[in-house]
Amino acid sequence: MEVFMGTIQSFAFNFAPRGWALCNGQTISIAQNSALFSLLGVTYGGDGQNTFALPNLQSRLPMGMGTGLGLSPRTIGEVAGTENVTATVNNLPNHTHELVGVIASTTLQLANPASNPVNTPTPTNSFIGTSGTGPGSAAIYSDQAGASPVPLQGVTTTVSGTVSPTGGNMPMAIMNPFLAINFSIALEGLFPSRN
Repeated sequence: MEVFMGTIQSFAFNFAPRGWALCNGQTISIAQNSALFSLLGVTYGGDGQNTFALPNLQSRLPMGMGTGLGLSPRTIGEVAGTENVTATVNNLPNHTHELVGVIASTTLQLANPASNPVNTPTPTNSFIGTSGTGPGSAAIYSDQAGASPVPLQGVTTTVSGTVSPTGGNMPMAIMNPFLAINFSIALEGLFPSRN
């Protein structure tokens, strides 16, 4: 059975049969292959004056041209793809990291002695301090929390930190399992006609 010129076929052996050439991107003479050039042109490379290139399927998978449903458009002769990628922060889905096991400490500064002692705390004078001058020291400390704890005001603290990045930033393979075989293109054969 004679094939159409320009047919690409896979073979289990490692050479191109007579009348065929390996699909390895080689450039060939237009003058010696004018009929095939009229079909391929410079779709796969070449200068278009003296040479044109055959498709290069070395380490590549063929893909149908056009636009599949929900897929990106592909033009004939388009070359794209990579064997591995390095994921970046932009590739990751939105997520959070829980901060656990953090012990925060702060320094509490007391007015010592109180610069303006008052008997009753208010929102503007609720700083704890030692007693002012007078006949005796005020009892401002206790060894029990008490039945009605009051909020401690006048204390400001900042807790900050970063989550340390981890990982080796190494590329990860994204190749499907494969079997390498020989793709060849027919240099001779029936000239295909349109419809």
